[in-house]
Amino acid sequence: MARSTLSSRFRRLDIDQYDENRFVEEPEEAAAAEPDAGPEVEALLRQWDALRAFHTAIRSSPANMKSQAMKEQAQGTMLKVLTSFKSSEIEQAVNSLDRNGVDLLMKYIYKGFEKPTENSSAILLQWHEKALAVGGLGSIVRVLTARKTV
Repeated sequence: MARSTLSSRFRRLDIDQYDENRFVEEPEEAAAAEPDAGPEVEALLRQWDALRAFHTAIRSSPANMKSQAMKEQAQGTMLKVLTSFKSSEIEQAVNSLDRNGVDLLMKYIYKGFEKPTENSSAILLQWHEKALAVGGLGSIVRVLTARKTV
């Protein structure tokens, strides 16, 4: 047998990292890394600054966290923000987001559809219409196939 075939140098590459069916759970970020933006968002809503409250709530989304309590709290905060907008301001808010922001907004919209409150479904449908116009069908597909939820 040739000497080069007995060498193990070729085995230094982990080919399992390229397997698309292999799932490696990402490490959980520390809870202190992203403090709760609820009080800040509430203060902005009291000042009638819904757009800044919207961006603050989107930025502080706990999508990478495992804590269900944090996700529930963020969902409630985001629902308050979404319902505080006037119909004429929704399009401006959606247009101010990038692609990832629109996808995150869609996740919150669908989460709001899962647990509707009084009159929230009508408002969420208006948000969905504007987010669909900006993000397209690709946004819906990315949200429905995403592993990370809000």
